[in-house]
Amino acid sequence: MGEFELIESFFWRRPGQGPRRAVVGNGDDCAVIAPAPGMQLAVSTDTLVEGRHFLSTVDPRRLGHKALAVNLSDLAACGAQPLAFTLALTLPRVDATWLQAFAQGLLDLADEHECELIGGDTTAGPLAIGITVMGEVPVGQTLLRSGARAGDDIWVSGFPGEARLALEAFRGTLHPGLSGDAFDATRLAMEAPDPRVALGVGLRGVASAAVDVSDGLLGDLGHVLRRSGVGAMLALDTLPLSPWLAARPRAEQLDCILAGGDDYELVFTAPPARREAVAALGDTLGLVLSRIGRIEAEPGVRLHVSGLDGEGDATPVPNRWASFDHFRG
Repeated sequence: MGEFELIESFFWRRPGQGPRRAVVGNGDDCAVIAPAPGMQLAVSTDTLVEGRHFLSTVDPRRLGHKALAVNLSDLAACGAQPLAFTLALTLPRVDATWLQAFAQGLLDLADEHECELIGGDTTAGPLAIGITVMGEVPVGQTLLRSGARAGDDIWVSGFPGEARLALEAFRGTLHPGLSGDAFDATRLAMEAPDPRVALGVGLRGVASAAVDVSDGLLGDLGHVLRRSGVGAMLALDTLPLSPWLAARPRAEQLDCILAGGDDYELVFTAPPARREAVAALGDTLGLVLSRIGRIEAEPGVRLHVSGLDGEGDATPVPNRWASFDHFRG
């Protein structure tokens, strides 16, 4: 099977298949898209490399889902509604069964979010997946990392840490290990995360800043703090625990939640006056939203064992909780 036959067999969307948002879709040298009047384009790119971002044993359907999900998560963090994406796929060989499952996972999620595949590239080489996603957001309503202010609450969606727990299970570092149900649930969190697009859109006009958790909660919150020129207090006893993490030793819980990464939950800040709006949004979406700290004027992060009021002894941030970095030695 050649390159163009591969594209037509697995990734070509015919009339009536999937969303049609582009003025000119795939099949020409360039796609042409136009955001609606009063909207701006939000654009993000991510690459997934076998052995670095995913295991060689991953179900290809889940891999297709995750490849797009991690990009949609970036749009969510900016409050953008998905519009379209391109796919650059590097393959060691053409495996029709693998490609069928990968494309199904990718395009099912694309259809769920009405995000059109409008072009890309295929080439031979070690397995790698590059996606550039485009979304639209009303002018002046983009959520940025630079908007946090002293006094704002810090919130996190869902249950960060499950993906890291699954990874450690694969590595064989957990003692005791995970049971069948716990392993299946955390593996799903790692391999097929749910991008919080509806939450991001709902946070327009509510949140002051936002970021998605890809490299660890502390590290990604740190991006907000640096861009906003502020610091933070986190109350460790307010961190949300899934049933699987709740059963683990406390040190393991904190390692997974604060430094695990690969969660694709949203960490966001909002003024205290918006607490009811945040709670209502969580209820509407059926999503757990946990208030875990507050923004402070003093730079740096202070961890408190208990209490959102910051009472009690502060805990220093261990080096092992540093944000993930592909090039750190």
